[in-house]
Amino acid sequence: MKILIDMNLSPDWVNVFSRYDIEAAHWSSVGDPLASDRTIMEWANANGYIVFTHDLDFGALLAATQANGPSVIQVRTQDVLPERLETIAVNAITQFRSSLESGALITVDETRSRVRILPFL
Repeated sequence: MKILIDMNLSPDWVNVFSRYDIEAAHWSSVGDPLASDRTIMEWANANGYIVFTHDLDFGALLAATQANGPSVIQVRTQDVLPERLETIAVNAITQFRSSLESGALITVDETRSRVRILPFL
């Protein structure tokens, strides 16, 4: 499993995921920091990454395009620092691993995680 961390989240997430043997890259290390969400999605899909973001636009793009991928993990909290969300995010990834590998939108907040299988119909 490979995770692409969106610009709106800290690069510190790379180290967090590596502690759990999850390969991760921050978008700033692989692409143009000013790239559109669509460009990030296309790159993630072409390179086998799951997008990890705080941006609701990725879910909207999946819905609008009825795409099968890439999978997206969408964090819906105010405090998105790894110190606050590490356990919650890693638990959601573990719980929904098979869905993420086949195509899903996972929404994570402080009280629960939800999964929607791709494509949205």
